[in-house]
Amino acid sequence: MSTDAAAAVPVAVAPAKRAPINKYAFACALLASMNSVLLGYDISVMSGAQLFMKEDLKITDTQIEILAGVINIYSLFGSLAAGFTSDWLGRRYTMVLAAAIFFTGALLMGLAPDYALLMAGRFVAGIGVGFALMIAPVYTAEVAPTSARGFLTSFPEVFNNFGILLGYVSNFAFARLPVHLSWRAMFLVGAVPPVFLGVAVLAMPESPRWLVMRGRIDDARRVLQRTSDSPAEAEERLLDIKKVVGIPEGVSDADDVAAIVRASNKSSRSDGVWKELLINPSRPVRRMLVAGLGLMFIQQATGVDCVVMYSPRVFERAGIKSKTNSLGASMAVGACKTFFIPISTLLLDRIGRRPLLLASGGGMAIFLFTLATSLHMMDRRPEGEAAALGAVSIAAMLSFVASFASGLGPVAWVYCSEIYPLRLRAQAAAIGTGLNRIMSGATTMSFLSLSDAITIAGSFYLYACVAAAGWVFMYFFLPETMGKSLEDTVKLFGKDADDEDAAAVAARHERRKSSTELSAQ
Repeated sequence: MSTDAAAAVPVAVAPAKRAPINKYAFACALLASMNSVLLGYDISVMSGAQLFMKEDLKITDTQIEILAGVINIYSLFGSLAAGFTSDWLGRRYTMVLAAAIFFTGALLMGLAPDYALLMAGRFVAGIGVGFALMIAPVYTAEVAPTSARGFLTSFPEVFNNFGILLGYVSNFAFARLPVHLSWRAMFLVGAVPPVFLGVAVLAMPESPRWLVMRGRIDDARRVLQRTSDSPAEAEERLLDIKKVVGIPEGVSDADDVAAIVRASNKSSRSDGVWKELLINPSRPVRRMLVAGLGLMFIQQATGVDCVVMYSPRVFERAGIKSKTNSLGASMAVGACKTFFIPISTLLLDRIGRRPLLLASGGGMAIFLFTLATSLHMMDRRPEGEAAALGAVSIAAMLSFVASFASGLGPVAWVYCSEIYPLRLRAQAAAIGTGLNRIMSGATTMSFLSLSDAITIAGSFYLYACVAAAGWVFMYFFLPETMGKSLEDTVKLFGKDADDEDAAAVAARHERRKSSTELSAQ
């Protein structure tokens, strides 16, 4: 072979080796996500507890429907409050507060003598759900290095699904107790973990972005040095945060606090974050809100929480008549959510957010349609054929849950935690969490009534149409964010006016610096 021909042959190049997961950032994400275990438990434990409290307290299906779904409406207040406390107290103490709220709610529900106090306990638990949903992804995204942000930010959803599984296990474990004790034991067990989690969270560092916003630059640098893949990355992340906060690049650390005070004074004279988000958003902010809020709407409007909350009833409709057997079968729903979620966790930083979202959304639409069709056909077939269709409906329901857990479930929280600029992140995340909980509450509080009106099959046909429409939305409106820093991710939605302001401030600072040097000469 000639020299020229040999030179033309491409040389194989080994792919760049991925940086190992930062152990300190991993531990921070793990602890921050533990509150999500309580969140999942409080939601799923109701699926079995409702069967026993209905008999014990003599309450109706309508009261059960309200009690089951209203926790998501109550969580709206928690998510909005968490947006305030996370900027005021910090991300870490907001998580401690969430654990305390979960503890109080579990005690109130487990010891409630009547429906009214049970509803009060659900209100307190709902506040805790809102806190946990909002703060864990935000904290983890702000601590995690860019190379592992998708992996680590998916942890809250992983632990949420583990909590759902524990709720189903609790239902099955206490189902054989006397009726007046079984549902109470299911709730009271949920009061134990918050005690340990509240203490464990105190061992975590505060978010470096929150520290910079408070002028604690040295503390932020120490956290970044421990949670970054290299010292150079730590300094780069610190410079990015300082730029977003409004500190010009040439300002020394000694001047940082003064710069932040000036930025805070400027912010206090402005119309505020809420006005920027809701009343007069810039074009990039509008695009972020459409993407983030649309994704949160789709995640819950597909009816996944109805499957979690009412799985024993769906299994009964599919042919499993025994109460104990239906509770045992419900554990399969929790197992599917728990065991399939690592797929997205491992692939988020390898293939990206968009492919996982699109594959998940497509699978959900297909399996919802299959579930609805099999349930619909069961009413028109003899008992022998109906049994086979029941098996198909159960398989379709579990496949739907697996599709959700391997994509839309965790990725939606990761995506929405990384697309907003720092100055808007906590409040925008709170709004998204609030919408997510409103939709969850709307679906779970209407499922039984909707099923009576258009049948269970009709309800799942409706959810299948929403999933199909959601796939179209995700295809056209969600850009890929993999591999970008939080500060660079914002630029995918257009140039923000604040970026231009920061550049102007830096230019003015440089001109003043040059002028001072010339005067000195």
